[in-house]
Amino acid sequence: MINTIITGTGSYIPSRHIPNSFFLDYDFYDASGQKMTKDTADIVAKLQDITAIEARRWVEDHLRTSDIAAEAAAAALDGSDPETIDYIIVGQNLGDVPAGNVRADVVPALASRIKHKLKIKNPYTVAFDIPFGCPGWLQGMITADLFIKAGGAKKILVIGAEVLSRICDPHDVDAMIFADGAGAVLVTADHRPDVGILAHVSRSDTYEHVGLLTMGSSYNPHHEGNELYIKMQGHDIYKYALRTVPMVIRQCIEKAGLTLTDVDKVLVHQANQKMDEAILQRLFKMYNIDRIPDHIMPMTIAWLGNSSVATLPTMYDLIIREELEHHHLHSGDTVVFASVGAGMNINAMVYRLP
Repeated sequence: MINTIITGTGSYIPSRHIPNSFFLDYDFYDASGQKMTKDTADIVAKLQDITAIEARRWVEDHLRTSDIAAEAAAAALDGSDPETIDYIIVGQNLGDVPAGNVRADVVPALASRIKHKLKIKNPYTVAFDIPFGCPGWLQGMITADLFIKAGGAKKILVIGAEVLSRICDPHDVDAMIFADGAGAVLVTADHRPDVGILAHVSRSDTYEHVGLLTMGSSYNPHHEGNELYIKMQGHDIYKYALRTVPMVIRQCIEKAGLTLTDVDKVLVHQANQKMDEAILQRLFKMYNIDRIPDHIMPMTIAWLGNSSVATLPTMYDLIIREELEHHHLHSGDTVVFASVGAGMNINAMVYRLP
């Protein structure tokens, strides 16, 4: 029996703290190109009320996604020989976007750049990216588990990193949601029973939802330049997530041969606190459980914002390092990871700490 366990964690939380007051001088437009007449302070307050975001972290101008990803990876590798890594898998979507130039840079792949920054010489350390929206890191974990269980690898570095602050339309209210960050884990093959990754489930609803998150022009019709920015149909994504995420989590728990009361933590991608709370409530309702245990779902969105693929590995690293108040994990604890993103992708994973 071969199982996949996490043997190292790391994260990079950018130093620039951007409070909501930062946006008070912004001019916001709606999707039709009309300038919003509501006072900007009210717009900012409304977004905070909906998402619970009070601040977010942005990178310094001299840093790119591959730089912060390499920092997180180095922390996860602490004490482990990087030359023995079989794969480097990076969940990311927009590459190395430089400051002042809204243009994705994905050649070579970020995984290749990170391998270079880590000074790994082994040519059989294969590096590749997974562009899967916000669930990209978790999909990387699922891919790593399949490699290890198939006997094709023994040690894999899985990273999630994104710099979203540089591809947000400054005239779109959704620009206040996105943040920057990187998280990484080292996973290895293990022969102990009933530990590590116990189950996972993924789905892509492209038939009906492929257009819920796209790249598009600025909402400001007077904005100069032809840059493309993240555009999302937030209300439709919210409805899609509430309808499908709890179901996928339940499928994953049952696939692991467990029930919800066996779960110690539920780590959900941080995009909107009210949405995550509603997902958790629906999940517990599926099991006819009235009382949700205190502190079962960690939240970081209030101070970190939505850092896409970096959210889950960063949160897990903070818990493992005991840097997230009220949240601790111990040997034998069972964790559910779940993510939704790109408007159409969902995945979940059940993991038991060795």
